[in-house]
Amino acid sequence: MRGLFESRTGADVFTRPLAIVSLIIATLLLGYLIAKGGIVIGVAILALIPFSIYIYLIFDNPRAGIIGLFIFNFFALGAGRYIPGVPLGLGVDAHLIIIYLSLFAKSFSGEVSWDNAKREIVLLAAIWYLYAIFQLVNPEAVSRAAWFYAMRGVSLYMLLTIPLVFIIFNKRRDLSLFFLIWGILSLLGTLKGVMQKFIGPDPWEQAWLNAGGELTHILFGKLRVFSFFSDAGQFGGAQGHAGIVFLILAYHEKRSRMLRLFYGFVAILAIYGMMISGTRGSIAVPLAGLVLYIVLQKNIKAIVAGGVIGVAVLYFFMFTSIGQGNYTINRMRSAFNPQDASLMVRVENQRRLKSYMASRPFGGGIGSAGNWGMRFSPNTFLAQTPTDSWYVMIWAEQGIVGLILHLFILFYIVIKSSYIIMFKIRDADINAKMSALVAGLFGVMVASYANGVLGQMPTGIIIYMSMAFLFLSKEMDNQSSDKLLTS
Repeated sequence: MRGLFESRTGADVFTRPLAIVSLIIATLLLGYLIAKGGIVIGVAILALIPFSIYIYLIFDNPRAGIIGLFIFNFFALGAGRYIPGVPLGLGVDAHLIIIYLSLFAKSFSGEVSWDNAKREIVLLAAIWYLYAIFQLVNPEAVSRAAWFYAMRGVSLYMLLTIPLVFIIFNKRRDLSLFFLIWGILSLLGTLKGVMQKFIGPDPWEQAWLNAGGELTHILFGKLRVFSFFSDAGQFGGAQGHAGIVFLILAYHEKRSRMLRLFYGFVAILAIYGMMISGTRGSIAVPLAGLVLYIVLQKNIKAIVAGGVIGVAVLYFFMFTSIGQGNYTINRMRSAFNPQDASLMVRVENQRRLKSYMASRPFGGGIGSAGNWGMRFSPNTFLAQTPTDSWYVMIWAEQGIVGLILHLFILFYIVIKSSYIIMFKIRDADINAKMSALVAGLFGVMVASYANGVLGQMPTGIIIYMSMAFLFLSKEMDNQSSDKLLTS
């Protein structure tokens, strides 16, 4: 029996001849590959080490994959400016596949409670995905490749993300961690945006602007800030989403002064990030979210306070000229002008689409409009007619049938969640957090009428996780902070 000071350590492996020979061979092989393929090959091989460790962590604890997916989701599209030609967006798909593989591996030992995912919202997500599958045989569809790329954000991520929350991310502490990570990433987003506004874009961002991004991101000589997001529209919508959610969290947080300050700081900076994005439609996110929040409270003081804030904001933008010399305020104020030139263009585009869609109840096929349409079928009517709105895009690609189904699912989730919050949840902390989530969801839904926010990264994954948490609210109401849901 070995004594205390005779126990083996990890370094003892290098006293074995086989380990030393293996290390020498690996070193020589790495040197040979670098000599033949250059430093890029060497970097790629070295990158396999942390990647392999990350894969191991996910298989050991799939919950790590959810966290990694959530963080990666924020940076994937923006990182494409620094690593051109690499489809980083597919990294979301890779995360989801690896997480499910790890769950299947653990299911053999009975560690996975698949029954937790037997929920009506999962059924709704499955129905929505089946409709997307049906679009493969839509006779109007021009490109099956476009379908593959576009349907992921439209329906596949919803189907795959929601069950994961029910199965492995269903504790109250998981919800708290969700808010913590979201808050930190939102802060980073605004800070990066502030750098772009006051220092200027970095060389890679400037190259992206020069390659065509400036057409939509340089208006009247002013930069529409996009941070590390795909574009200014997504940045503005995402920050407006974070703004209303963390404002509600800050208002209700009573237990921790530090947490309340954190939530409040995130809310303020997120709203500021929304404004410097120059995305006018994004202001609908906090405004619509505030309206729903007021209704949920069933509290005369909250209704009065929220009503006063809402009226004050509307009055400021619609009936005053205060701050008109400031580009950011001027840009946001134009969102309330019913005669705005860009609004008139959108109305005209929708009029043209209405005539085209009259004989196409199932739409022109997923991926036939917007950026995917321009990439895979650039000479078609739908590709050349800007949709601008998320709902107009759904209508154009999946027809009036798809739009009605999509809206039914969204409003079912909001209405049922609101009912549960108003009449079923007794825990004040859970009630506040669920109120924040459903207000944010409703705000994004309303803003998606003007912008294609809802299904894009990172908002899409946040929304789908929020939906799952909302349908976990009754269990969480009766759950201690450490108790895992059982099937």
